Amino acid sequence: MFFNFHLKTVLNKKNISQYIIFAGMPALVFYWVSLLVLQISGFQIIEILRDPAQQSGQSSFSGFLSNVGVGLWLSSAAICFFSITVHKSGLYSKHRELLFFIGMFSLVLAIDDFFMIHDRYVDQNICYFIYAIIAGTLLIGHFNRIMEIDGFVFFLAGLLLALSVLTDLLQDYLPLSYAHTQVFEEGFKFMGAATWLYFSCRTGAFVLNQNIKANK
Repeated sequence: MFFNFHLKTVLNKKNISQYIIFAGMPALVFYWVSLLVLQISGFQIIEILRDPAQQSGQSSFSGFLSNVGVGLWLSSAAICFFSITVHKSGLYSKHRELLFFIGMFSLVLAIDDFFMIHDRYVDQNICYFIYAIIAGTLLIGHFNRIMEIDGFVFFLAGLLLALSVLTDLLQDYLPLSYAHTQVFEEGFKFMGAATWLYFSCRTGAFVLNQNIKANK
């Protein structure tokens, strides 16, 4: 009887259907579509499936900090989008909008870093200009909310990321070797991403606390 009770709990139709709709099917479709599209583009199956370090025979720690940086951007996006799902509709709608824009901006930066968009596909000056416009629009449109949550951290994240961009743009004029310039450029970007993640956490926590207060 104990076993049957837990079996029914595990095989809950609602939970199973939600998994299929929100996780199982999207993951399966993404997997097979990615395989198909990349194969059509000329990639071999092993090239698609195996990690670059495995294929090249290089150390697993190759690009370690860069990979962690992508993880920071993705974590920011995940936290924001999750916070939106627990945000009560109609309550603090502008904070919900702020979460959405922070999450989308984080996702765009993660994609840029992962696929090296501004290094290989789009002129970096264009990318930097677009990112500056997005950040400025975010600040102007949600200034009061940003100050309410943690203005210091938001501006610190912006400063660190701006220093990373500035170092990249001026690296040919700096009295440093390329390797040393990269240490500063990537260091500013890494700290900026970590600070941005912290601000995302602060924003998500703020929204969650508002929902808790509203439900009391």
